[in-house]
Amino acid sequence: MHPNPVFHDADRAANLAFARDRGFGVLAVCGPDGPLMSHIPFLLNPQGDAAELHLVRSNPIARMGAGPHAVRLAVSGPDSYVSPDWYGVDDQVPTWNYVAVHLTGTLERLPQEEMHAMLDRQSAAYERQLAPKPEWTTGKMTPDVLEKMMRMIVPFRMTITGIDGTWKLGQNKPDDVRARAADETARNGIGSEPAQIAALMAGVAKRRLANDA
Repeated sequence: MHPNPVFHDADRAANLAFARDRGFGVLAVCGPDGPLMSHIPFLLNPQGDAAELHLVRSNPIARMGAGPHAVRLAVSGPDSYVSPDWYGVDDQVPTWNYVAVHLTGTLERLPQEEMHAMLDRQSAAYERQLAPKPEWTTGKMTPDVLEKMMRMIVPFRMTITGIDGTWKLGQNKPDDVRARAADETARNGIGSEPAQIAALMAGVAKRRLANDA
């Protein structure tokens, strides 16, 4: 996480909403021979204090045992390079704006018989977002093929004890300067989803200008 507190202005609800909407992140844990990381989809519960996820049985994190293990789940959002020329003022330096939320807590393996229901919950959450496509369900699979695949993955629950988000959107710049940079980022930004990060940058400027009016 970026150390500047000005970039940590999102509250718990905003950080959880961001993580819930993205639903995909990098799970990191200290293994016996060094850090281990795995890219995973996850589901947050309504309270935001637990996440469901599964790992392939051969994943080194899954082979660490039942736990609990101290873990961090990093959820990345839109990002873009911001050129100093886009601010319209002198003596600026290049930077990269982005949004990221880190969830910290403990990871525990669940009983294997919970895997089927977890997969149903996960797939239902993703399939709903594809409407009006008819939802895929595990009921469409041949039962013995499904059960064979169930044995290849294992369910886990992450108990969330900490939430921190970096929303680096140029909050350290004057509103008019940030608005100019947002316009240029929307047109010419490079990175992942530069138009989205530009919209967030512009939103900060608009909110602050409205508050000053």
